[in-house]
Amino acid sequence: MTQKEDRKMVAALLREREGYVRRGETDRVRQVDEQLAYHGYEPEQAAEPGPVGRATAPKETTDGDAAEERRGRGRPRKPRDAEGNIVRE
Repeated sequence: MTQKEDRKMVAALLREREGYVRRGETDRVRQVDEQLAYHGYEPEQAAEPGPVGRATAPKETTDGDAAEERRGRGRPRKPRDAEGNIVRE
């Protein structure tokens, strides 16, 4: 393979590996790592590992007020009656 083909293969293998890492398929990650090494890829050693996941659990809300606060910018919600139907003025 030429160097250009090797770079394309390495890029494809890295994308494939990322998917396996997200799904937790460690055996497939090892197989992809072997192919990466075969194509001459040497992983960069990170000084500090990045964040792994969510630090805190998401807030559970049952009322619309808290959800309204999370909405942020955008169109304001239309007024609704007790059944959830839009109230026309």
